[in-house]
Amino acid sequence: MTIPAPRLEEITPGNLDAALGIRVRPDQEHAVSPVVKSLAEAYVHPGIAWPRLIVDGGRPVGFLMACLGIDWYEDGSVLRSGLWRLNIAAGEQGKGYGRFAVESVAAELRRRDTKQLYVTWHPGPDGPEGFYLGLGFRPNGETSGGETVGVLELD
Repeated sequence: MTIPAPRLEEITPGNLDAALGIRVRPDQEHAVSPVVKSLAEAYVHPGIAWPRLIVDGGRPVGFLMACLGIDWYEDGSVLRSGLWRLNIAAGEQGKGYGRFAVESVAAELRRRDTKQLYVTWHPGPDGPEGFYLGLGFRPNGETSGGETVGVLELD
């Protein structure tokens, strides 16, 4: 018997409510925008935003949104791709879904011949810095909206 692995699903009318139902822990809500905001941003950034529902065994466990060639400085001088948003459901954290999400975005960026994966995170003891550092991201010395900017080199 094969155990199903987590997978990504495009957001569709059929899974929209499941995506909107993803909630992080209350103590994390200040550090990540809700899925509804991400989907609104995806709507106004077509072709750049890459939103996906994370599903395991038929149940929704998280949401991610990658950015594909976003205009980092709003002047067209630097385009970057990376993990824009990551929301793992409160009861599903610590089960490897965050790692799966990052690895899935990295695989998509490699497929697109992108050499670096960027992410920003809320600094401080209640933020996800340890998670991202543990996956190999390194701060690049920049901040964005008060958040730390990290980069993962994709080989």
